[in-house]
Amino acid sequence: MEAKKLKIITDELSKFSGMVQEEEVQALADAVKQAGRIFLAGAGRSGLAARGFTNRLLHMGFDVHFVGEISCPPIKEGDLMILGSGSGTTQSLIVMGEKAKAVGAKIATVTMFPNHTIGEMADVVVTVPGSTPKKAEGEKNLAESVQPMGNLFEQMSWLVYDSTIMVLMDDLHQTSEEMMGRHTNLE
Repeated sequence: MEAKKLKIITDELSKFSGMVQEEEVQALADAVKQAGRIFLAGAGRSGLAARGFTNRLLHMGFDVHFVGEISCPPIKEGDLMILGSGSGTTQSLIVMGEKAKAVGAKIATVTMFPNHTIGEMADVVVTVPGSTPKKAEGEKNLAESVQPMGNLFEQMSWLVYDSTIMVLMDDLHQTSEEMMGRHTNLE
């Protein structure tokens, strides 16, 4: 018997994936290619999706770091900071974005609300559908979901990051085999 709840989730992902704009995904890929180094940050489950993207960017050969790790160097001019925030108002990420901007780094964001603080400071915005209880009073979600809390946004973020990797693979003529050569051998 088919897993009914899983089918509900995959149907939602399929339904709302058409709301993500190809031009925005390409702009994110272009910003990654132009960056000296890439820094990623996100809180909670959005942060987990950003960590997955960090890992794949590493496999592609980029100089990439997740903010908060002990091995994270300082951000500098010419670098790119990618902030994953459904609400676009996560205070810790706003502070990171302001610091990055102050040193001349570019900002990209994956968010539901491009008109919120993080989207306003960003050079590149990928708008991702989802629903959240963290929206402003009277504000509407980009999509209504039967899933709890921010699940739809978090799942869509992961898929947007993965599709950005596929765009980069095409643009840079990289194969999965080449990426596997950069995979850790310490597991």
